[in-house]
Amino acid sequence: MRVRSGKTEAGSSQLQHRGNPAKHSGKISDFQDGQVTLVDTRTPDKKRLISGSTGDWEVIIGMEVHAQVTSESKLFSGSSTEFGNPPNANVSFVDAAMPGMLPVINEECVRQAVRTGLGLKAQINKRSVFDRKNYFYPDLPQGYQISQFKDPIVGEGKVLLDVDGEQIEIGIERLHLEQDAGKSIHDQHPNMSFVDLNRSGVALMEIVSKPDLRSSEEAKAYLSKLRAILRYLGTCDGNMEQGSMRADVNVSVRRPGGEFGTRCEIKNVNSIRFAGQAIEYEARRQIDILEDGGSIDQETRLFDPKNGETRSMRSKEEAHDYRYFPDPDLLPLEFDDAFIASLAENLPELPDEKQSRFVSDYGVTAYDSMVLTLDRETADYYEACVAFGGAKRDGKAVANILNGDVAAFANSQGLAVWETHLKPAQIAGLVDLVAGGTISSKGAKDVLQILIGEEKDGDPAEIVERRGLKQVTDLGAIEKIVDDIIAANPDQVEKVKAKPTMIGWFVGQAMKASGGKANPQALNDLMKQKLGIE
Repeated sequence: MRVRSGKTEAGSSQLQHRGNPAKHSGKISDFQDGQVTLVDTRTPDKKRLISGSTGDWEVIIGMEVHAQVTSESKLFSGSSTEFGNPPNANVSFVDAAMPGMLPVINEECVRQAVRTGLGLKAQINKRSVFDRKNYFYPDLPQGYQISQFKDPIVGEGKVLLDVDGEQIEIGIERLHLEQDAGKSIHDQHPNMSFVDLNRSGVALMEIVSKPDLRSSEEAKAYLSKLRAILRYLGTCDGNMEQGSMRADVNVSVRRPGGEFGTRCEIKNVNSIRFAGQAIEYEARRQIDILEDGGSIDQETRLFDPKNGETRSMRSKEEAHDYRYFPDPDLLPLEFDDAFIASLAENLPELPDEKQSRFVSDYGVTAYDSMVLTLDRETADYYEACVAFGGAKRDGKAVANILNGDVAAFANSQGLAVWETHLKPAQIAGLVDLVAGGTISSKGAKDVLQILIGEEKDGDPAEIVERRGLKQVTDLGAIEKIVDDIIAANPDQVEKVKAKPTMIGWFVGQAMKASGGKANPQALNDLMKQKLGIE
């Protein structure tokens, strides 16, 4: 057969369509006739329970994330996937469902799905089937969506989260490939709606989690971690504002450890923050209904970020409503172990592995390593600062600067740390000045503020020299400051002798008298000596 990679077509001996559909059975839960057998993997945690008027409740959350595959062309046509083109500019006869047009699989999209499965530590199914999911909507020209039902390309996997100092494993049920629909536009004319088919046929990976999430914070951490994995792999850009990653959030509530409740699905949430807000509102809405003696209707809902609430959209469809059947124009997809191995060999270092390496190689805390590895660019920026000029600096010191004042500045500008104007050479220079005793850690903060505001291209060492910011290390000069403060405060001297922990007051006064230039360690040691404190 002929398969397409990007915008060109080439033959492939490893990727094939052939054979008959086969039933897929997961390791923990079975997927059969559109129904998933739920398995409870979490013990109720009091910290994550929600208080109601009749007792505590537990929220159960599952995610269906639609991630647009990074590829130059669509899943079954050669049309461009470039964002921002004029309406209906990225449309071929296949996308418009013209008579006689047949789909041809894009091999690069298959590769990207397998890469993602490997990144999720998931089972890769060497045989999968494309199905037609039948429903009518104006922006779906075919009258059906090509998706995967019983036989997805990727099976069970996992995502590890760090939440409140605890590592939590969230199960992945499956990942399947499918087409995106177009977009209906209702605000361009008073009497008509318009349809833009630029997105029609764009390849999506639908990544379905198990219902293992138990709070809005966990859900937000899951989306952040999943997006990081996709970005590290280069299989999806994770841009939720442009719609290339969006989440359908399934929410139900139950008594702690009880039977699963009836779920409602919140569609097309395009912000991690909105996902958290939607879950909190929906959980409380369901609790209020149940505590008033009502019941929950299984339905699809939308989140209104302006009002911070969900509203009913339609009753929730079941699998049989879509009349799935194997697409007769697409034979089953098969590939061999060599195809998978070739992709596995070239995977980048992923967030979990990078996080572990940062802890072992640079001595940073687990929290700092998690923050530094949330995106690949920040991790690369951090390592560039540590190793600038061929040196190997104190990894903790670099992490403290980046995760402290640099992160605060970046957040104030709506940027990531690596997107600021601060260069690795400048951060490395600051760390070197502190390590060499030229400035104190407080002095480093002052120099950083100069680099942020006044001298964006400045050299830290030159700034320190020109502005006279070197810390005082001359013991004679420091001793005079200490003697003067002790002589001026006899009452405090008696107090600190009775309570040695009060020495911080003297050190603070001495630092103030020196204009913040005294070497803190030398000052502290001399103060203890003069006051006779061990």
